[in-house]
Amino acid sequence: MLASILFPSFVALTALAASPDDWRTRSIYQLVTDRFATPDGSSPTCNTDDRRYCGGNYKGVINKLDYIQSMGFDAIWISPVVANVEGNTAYGEAFHGYWTQDINKLNDHFGSADDLKSLSDAVHKRNMYLMVDVVVNHMVATSNPPNFGSFEPFNQQSDYHSFCFIQASDYDNNQTAVEQCWLGDENLPLADINTEDPNIVSTWNSWISGLVKNYTFDGVRIDTVKHVRKDFWPEFAKSAESLSAALDYPAYFALTTGFQTTNGNLSTLAAVVQSGQSVYDNGEHYMGSFLENHDNPRFQSLTQDQALVKNAMTWPFVQDGIPVLYYGQEQGYTGGNDPANREALWLSGYGEDKPLVQHVKTLNAARKAAASTNKDFYTSSLKFLVDSTNNLAISKPPMLTLLTNEGSTSTPQWNVPNAGYSANQELIDVLTCTKVNADANGGVSIKGSGGNPQVLLPTSALAKGGSVCPDAATGAQASSARSLTVQVLGSSLAIVLSLLVAFS
Repeated sequence: MLASILFPSFVALTALAASPDDWRTRSIYQLVTDRFATPDGSSPTCNTDDRRYCGGNYKGVINKLDYIQSMGFDAIWISPVVANVEGNTAYGEAFHGYWTQDINKLNDHFGSADDLKSLSDAVHKRNMYLMVDVVVNHMVATSNPPNFGSFEPFNQQSDYHSFCFIQASDYDNNQTAVEQCWLGDENLPLADINTEDPNIVSTWNSWISGLVKNYTFDGVRIDTVKHVRKDFWPEFAKSAESLSAALDYPAYFALTTGFQTTNGNLSTLAAVVQSGQSVYDNGEHYMGSFLENHDNPRFQSLTQDQALVKNAMTWPFVQDGIPVLYYGQEQGYTGGNDPANREALWLSGYGEDKPLVQHVKTLNAARKAAASTNKDFYTSSLKFLVDSTNNLAISKPPMLTLLTNEGSTSTPQWNVPNAGYSANQELIDVLTCTKVNADANGGVSIKGSGGNPQVLLPTSALAKGGSVCPDAATGAQASSARSLTVQVLGSSLAIVLSLLVAFS
């Protein structure tokens, strides 16, 4: 299969009754529908090299919503739902959902329309959001030239740009070719839809509006956005009532290289983030931050050092934007490039006592706790108080995060004289429930252990009886509704997270 080609991402947040500010409070769990859960709880063999359907579907997701929500996630991102190429191809089956053939039918491998509506209903009853993938740029054929009559609703050759494959060099200097030539290869050509045609534009706009309304989706992620002319998107976004934002791919690359070895440079991550803050004009607070996804190798295929893993996984939950976690990361999955990174989660047993599951659960809860004591937490921009090759101190009051890439055999030292706390204020590392006091000037000096990250909050920010260090908390007693639970936001939002890949 051709390698995925990645670009900086485009995102649109749809605001119906709730505002974009409400979306800043969310964290997203991304899953591959076919690989997340089976409807009957069985655990069939699933060899990623086979590239075949393994049996996961919407009913399976419904049955495992407790698992997702228990980690603190309040939004779920599922695979594309429309009908795909059937049967085996030169690159396996369309289990991932990205090989569209008919946008007016559902992929029945994942379930029926009623099953999808049931999933949406079940998610919303939990006050969670549901996001779906869509592909606008192309339809997928199993031969070249394609059988255009097999596509719906764009079933005429004139509905497509004239055939030519995009060349690697085009991405540097030929945007016209990127937009009008085809992805794929002779075995599986991706027929490029003529999105200049006003009738096609109208069809797409009506379709996306209907999709969101019919299944009450709260979010739509768009594939291969760079391959469609820019002036197509405003009207498409308007049909979904959208606002623009972005996925944080620049920080992803710096995050990965910074933590995958003890020789990484964390100053690069700081520089990328600071540059983004100056460019995005507060847009960084809408950005989706991630360490893994379905188009890149899992982080644990790059390193097995659990201290490095925990440090890198901490970043999306302590930065300015919206955390996105790719399913299986919490279970320690190690798959490399596609298709190895699309494993069946049922093979993990969904263990909730595993270290990384607990790590994620704590990070989600700590983020909510910080916001509960600082109304500006989601809108204020982080600051790097320590910025070196091996160590970072990240201030996002009342949270202070200490990260290191020195590895599991190290004892890192952080000296943060300007941490911003009150004199002698009692703090706690939520990852270990270890208390520490700020000094007389509100600074912090800490020696770490085993190269692990630390996430500090005032003990007063944690609710007694809450989910984070309940025995050490000094804040108000947690209510039956839990102080860390996200408020019901009323009507749904739609969020469009557009990850640009040339070939899924």
